[in-house]
Amino acid sequence: MKWFQKAIRLPAVPRGFHLITDLLEAQLPELEQIEVGLAHVFIQHTSASLCINENADPTVRHDFEQHFNRAVPENAPYYRHTLEGADDMPAHIKAALLGASVTVPITKGRFNLGTWQGIYLCEHRNHGGKRTVMVTLQGQ
Repeated sequence: MKWFQKAIRLPAVPRGFHLITDLLEAQLPELEQIEVGLAHVFIQHTSASLCINENADPTVRHDFEQHFNRAVPENAPYYRHTLEGADDMPAHIKAALLGASVTVPITKGRFNLGTWQGIYLCEHRNHGGKRTVMVTLQGQ
């Protein structure tokens, strides 16, 4: 059984849902050494998240952003955590709803996602900056 772990610094992106599958694969040459295994991708932030969803039609990512903005609005009068801006508390809630990690099967040295699936970086802040994900690969 092989184990690899690597921190990957993601570029700063605007608020929204961004496909990062290709970026991750490009930063993980170790994938090629695994015939069968798992990749665990964990984001080290509390105002951004990760998820797996449609990778073909960009309107899906737009619709995700629109839905979450309506479901978790900025400037709700009951928020007390407001010192870091109107987008901060909603970003924490959105990140809690979507989650900090995804696990993907590895088959023959590649992520084994479905035909229309991709890994998203879900940036919930207006100016979140660069994000770091910790990727752990295990397999044989």
